[in-house]
Amino acid sequence: MSVSPAAVASSQQNSAADASSSASAPTQADLLDFVRRAAADAELIASLPLDPEGRTWVRLEGPGGSEAWLIGWPPGTGTGWHDHAESVGAFVTASGELTEHSLAVRLPAGGWKTLELADDVDRSRRLSAGKGRAFGRHHVHEVLNESTERHAISVHAYYPPLPLIRRFSRSGPVLRLEQVEQPEDWQ
Repeated sequence: MSVSPAAVASSQQNSAADASSSASAPTQADLLDFVRRAAADAELIASLPLDPEGRTWVRLEGPGGSEAWLIGWPPGTGTGWHDHAESVGAFVTASGELTEHSLAVRLPAGGWKTLELADDVDRSRRLSAGKGRAFGRHHVHEVLNESTERHAISVHAYYPPLPLIRRFSRSGPVLRLEQVEQPEDWQ
């Protein structure tokens, strides 16, 4: 898959500016700014091939060595419950609408398979085109395209680049660790 020349040039300019201005890691605010700008790039968004049945994605060059993705969501698709380990991140819906369900609680980093969640930890938000959010380490959520007719497209960025993703199943208040994915699983 290819990325538009404008997106590559923009990424190269941003990377050069990031490298010359500071050697510090990008913040949540930096990542949110990047995904907002990328989501507003009509040529980049139009370059993503969309599959009618499964999610599609293209890796982008994020700011300051971050990992970034342009993702296409067919109607009715989602991520399932997951976290991003030690990475902070941000995402913005570029077209369509996504729903995020998240947990307002920090889970233990390891050593468990099943947890019972308190009653007041669930959060939900609808993110239409141009809307998004940043999040901290150990953020647990699922992202869904609940539309039955329309694709959604979003831009995501993480720093440091994702060391792993833990995937969970959920039944009522019970959250169960199901799988740990490594970066080589996403290639």
